[in-house]
Amino acid sequence: MRLATWNVNSIRTRVDRVLAFLERENIDALAMQEIKCRPDQFPVEPFRTAGYQLAIHGLNQWNGVAIASRIGLDDIDTSFPGQPGWAAKPGVEPVVEARALGATVGAASDATPVRLWSLYVPNGRELTHPHYTYKLDWLRILRQDVASWLEAEPDLPLALVGDWNVAPRDEDVWDMSVFEGATHVSAPEREAFAAFAEAGMHEVTRERVANYTYWDYQKLRFPRNEGMRIDFVYASPALASRVTGAAIDRDERKGKGASDHVPVIIEVD
Repeated sequence: MRLATWNVNSIRTRVDRVLAFLERENIDALAMQEIKCRPDQFPVEPFRTAGYQLAIHGLNQWNGVAIASRIGLDDIDTSFPGQPGWAAKPGVEPVVEARALGATVGAASDATPVRLWSLYVPNGRELTHPHYTYKLDWLRILRQDVASWLEAEPDLPLALVGDWNVAPRDEDVWDMSVFEGATHVSAPEREAFAAFAEAGMHEVTRERVANYTYWDYQKLRFPRNEGMRIDFVYASPALASRVTGAAIDRDERKGKGASDHVPVIIEVD
């Protein structure tokens, strides 16, 4: 089973690149983030023609998550329990944004099914911004849910994949001095990321592949390789023991119409 995650930064803009990637890399299930559309706007037919089922969760032109699978797609959830909402303005009712989508993939194959979550963690914006508190709350509640899931079902093959908007280590950014006083590298964010390991999850890509996963469009960041590693795969013990390989497809950042993120792939026995 080959699973992948990719912040596509608008599926309608990059559908051809995504489909080419699926075919080239023989991907069984892809978790997407920042699809930036509602389900009725998603380019469904090209995926169906290629043999993929879709689960789509998008509320407007922002955020949005989806899963494409050719090995079955069941038990879809468009949020995790207690997922906090975001109020765009003071006095406005918080909205649970389209940032999390869970589905079971693999039932239509010979492999043991995997509970796959496509996650687009809030950015945080600035350390003093309410969005930063929202980000930490979002991660804290997800971590609590994960701990309860694993307690109830220790053998659950669970994958939390996506754009975490956290660079957990100094080497995950090209120059730490550039990020002084900024989000993504702050101690509370890194502690929130590490808490998933404390809950029993294993980040399964770092030990197998080294590279950045994101390069800003501005200031020639990609040609200068001034990137960040913020896209990860956390796996439960039952799944981590089956992971046999991982890759970061850096070449997907090249050429016309590239997303600012690249796909991260894992191979599951």
